[in-house]
Amino acid sequence: MTSVERVLIAPDSFKGTAEATQVARALAAGWAAVRPDDDLVLMPMADGGEGTLDAFELAVAGARRMPVTVTGPDDQPVATHWLLLPDGTGVVELASTSGITLLDPLRPMEAHSSGFGEAIAAALAHGVSRLYLALGGSSSTDGGAGALAALGAVFQDVAGRPVAAGGAGLAALATVDLSALPALPVGGALILSDVTNPLLGAHGAAAVFGPQKGAEPAQVAGLEAGLARLAGLLAVDPATPGAGAAGGTAFGLLAWGARLAAGSAAVGRALGVPAAVRGASVVITGEGRFDAQSAAGKVPSYLAGLAADAGARALLVAGAIDAGALAAVPGQFADAVSLTDLAGGSAAAMADTLEWLEAAGSRLAASL
Repeated sequence: MTSVERVLIAPDSFKGTAEATQVARALAAGWAAVRPDDDLVLMPMADGGEGTLDAFELAVAGARRMPVTVTGPDDQPVATHWLLLPDGTGVVELASTSGITLLDPLRPMEAHSSGFGEAIAAALAHGVSRLYLALGGSSSTDGGAGALAALGAVFQDVAGRPVAAGGAGLAALATVDLSALPALPVGGALILSDVTNPLLGAHGAAAVFGPQKGAEPAQVAGLEAGLARLAGLLAVDPATPGAGAAGGTAFGLLAWGARLAAGSAAVGRALGVPAAVRGASVVITGEGRFDAQSAAGKVPSYLAGLAADAGARALLVAGAIDAGALAAVPGQFADAVSLTDLAGGSAAAMADTLEWLEAAGSRLAASL
């Protein structure tokens, strides 16, 4: 007789094709079609990027959306929200306030993080006791200057004039005054991020993430120079791992006094994921692409580590799987399914992601 398994389904979003909640439900449907008697627990995850608010809202009973209109990265108003948790914590997401999905076309030099700062200010005005600041999905490379300016910081050129918004404006930066920044809430501010890149250099915010935001090589060099000017004026080490997150927004928040945390682990603790894993015999996780960066605090590696500690089998589903990255972590996953392989190509997998996620869930269940 087949034993009944308790299966925890805790994926990240498949960026651009499916939200984490959709991924979890599709995997569950596929699994249930093969093993209908298993106990399925859905816990969509996030690592600080897009979908973090949704993950908290789904998992935390009594969480409330707090509407706010902010200045988007193209200077247009954006109607969005931050999340108020029952314990007084405010969760603010950069992706929904200053994110790259809010832009068309991209603005590699002019996009800014002002809206993110405005949403933080709204949460502070409400009187939150603690802040979770979810970074990821950013559109700008302004070192967090836009966010800090929205909170009261002053960024000026040599003539004492405010510098222009965006990464381009940092080229003229001469002075920074943080004296008007509000105090952190009593419980502090925790930066949730899934990257460990420093602010500057070959692995920094401009070099690694600038091209993803539309920056040409000459623009990347200009953004790098601007970030270096900013780094010379703030008392934060630009080499701090994670300072380069979200176009250097993490660097600016560190100057305010916020602390960095591995996004998936911090979100997981807040959602009660470790306890859920301890109660499961199978853990299914996934993301859009599993590659060498997946070990740096991303959701699959976090869930796999918890599963190993709990003696549960970890299973992986991803839109695409880098064979070398998977081989570099032997034994981390008992089985892994690539939607690209399952569908016969990336275009087919992306065209009907939910269908192929269901197929992946069924395949994993059948192989158990």
